[in-house]
Amino acid sequence: MNTHALPSAFIDGEAGTTGLGIRARLERLPVHVRSIAPELRKDPEARREMMASVDLVVLCLPDAAARDAVAMIDGLRAQGGHAPRVLDASTAFRTAPGWVYGFPEMRPEQAQAIRTATHVTNPGCYPTGIIGLLHPLVAAGLVPADYPVTVNAVSGYSGGGRAMIEAHERDGGPAFELYGLSLQHKHLPEATVYSGLSRAPVFVPSVGHFPQGMIVSIPLHLDLLPKGTRGADLHAALVAHYRGSDRISVPDACASLCADTLAGTDRMELRVHVNEEHRQAVLTARLDNLGKGASGAAIQNIALMLGLETPSPV
Repeated sequence: MNTHALPSAFIDGEAGTTGLGIRARLERLPVHVRSIAPELRKDPEARREMMASVDLVVLCLPDAAARDAVAMIDGLRAQGGHAPRVLDASTAFRTAPGWVYGFPEMRPEQAQAIRTATHVTNPGCYPTGIIGLLHPLVAAGLVPADYPVTVNAVSGYSGGGRAMIEAHERDGGPAFELYGLSLQHKHLPEATVYSGLSRAPVFVPSVGHFPQGMIVSIPLHLDLLPKGTRGADLHAALVAHYRGSDRISVPDACASLCADTLAGTDRMELRVHVNEEHRQAVLTARLDNLGKGASGAAIQNIALMLGLETPSPV
């Protein structure tokens, strides 16, 4: 096969956790992945030349560096030359005008919007669970937009970057750690906007001593929802929204959940756990923070943007 006849992509920041995950998963797609020599990865001219030669640039960079890279790509477009489409994995553009949010299952029209967009922003791992649970329920009128949402979530330590990974794997790390207690987590803006909420949730993230996996949980008082709402209504709305999805399922409630069950996959499970006697419910999302929560989502978006068939989830 002539690889140069394939659509081409360049991962800017391919040595990071997300970049490595995307590179590995791209082996499942007919894409010619181009790379810059390690010593030239920070050379602006080498990066500009590479960007001008490919169909798609995937940015796996810190926010400031991602903004600089997008300015470089937009500069190519302004000069009338070839400019690649861009998929950004940072938080820099998650709610920015002109960018399409890369959660294909969020709305019926979202996948098509991703297919035609020049600028797509890959979702965060926590927001994938939060939005996956709340957007269909808010859109259906079952959860009011001004509901006082509280989100508790635990992630594997691989989501914390190289320093946290090294600390856990070298020294053992803490068994469980709350963080983000300033209540200003960087994922809150996208979680609020794309869930359809009018007020930001109280979000309490945490890290457990396991590499990959995630559980997002959202408690609800049913009596604060529209009159007569039952847990079965919430479950039915989620089932209807995700019917036909090969990545997102809505199983029945269970007595307990283990956070790392879906590690290594690109799938997400959404559940409604309910006690009608007490009029309480807990929504849960279980996923791999590096799968559907990062690299797996990126592969979905890359396939859509390049007109390729999305590979089946692992």
